[in-house]
Amino acid sequence: MSTLVCFHAHPDDEALSTGGLMAKAAAAGHRVILVTATRGEQGEPQPGVLAEGEELWRRRVEELAESAEILGAEPPRFLDYEDSGMMDEPENDNPACFWQADVEEAAQRLAVILTEVDANVLTIYDDHGLYGHPDHIQVHRVGLRAAELVGIGNVYEATVNRERALESIGEMAAEMEADGVEAPSVDDFGEFGVTESDLAFTIDVTDQLDAKRAAMAVHRSQISDQSFFLYLPPDRFAKVFANEWYAVPGKTDTGGPVLTELLPGF
Repeated sequence: MSTLVCFHAHPDDEALSTGGLMAKAAAAGHRVILVTATRGEQGEPQPGVLAEGEELWRRRVEELAESAEILGAEPPRFLDYEDSGMMDEPENDNPACFWQADVEEAAQRLAVILTEVDANVLTIYDDHGLYGHPDHIQVHRVGLRAAELVGIGNVYEATVNRERALESIGEMAAEMEADGVEAPSVDDFGEFGVTESDLAFTIDVTDQLDAKRAAMAVHRSQISDQSFFLYLPPDRFAKVFANEWYAVPGKTDTGGPVLTELLPGF
């Protein structure tokens, strides 16, 4: 049995980025650990979800625990930083936020967890944090350093196949607009993910799609049933989410991803 640690920035990132891998590893008998840098304090709650006076972060922690259970992970662990908000927002200047954290100090916090659980495989994000979010970028930096401190060689960057993702988003956006549903624009995604030629591995998570979708759905404060993620009918959802992609830190021009059951290190 191996121990997989998935390191994420906020609640709901785990379901979107590594939910299939987590569920697949758990089903194969491996130990799955979820670590989140923040509690998602700066998220934008869906209308009518929070009770009067309810703090968003408390709801997001509850949602994260539900998601972890669905995906077969142990109860979530936190690094106890605050959400930094989107890039160039005032929240970036909060001294308690993850973006302002000293990388070495934050890496030490993560290293304690990695050592405690005897981690074999660690997932982080690519070096631009999938889409440029400061907390995601910091996950990359802190995760790499923590792996170095502990001596974990199996470190993988959760990312997306940029070309395929943008193609799927464009197709679905047209359908959503035809149905009168607000749709994302491919122009909003910028440098989203990485090019196919820089990917190392593809994980087929078709058998885990029900768990992945259910994990997304419990993040009710952030993901409505009319969102791009949950609006998709099953066949379209499968087209978008049936694969999860991973890169290897520092390695580019791989020639494209290799399809593998689980990442090396299991």
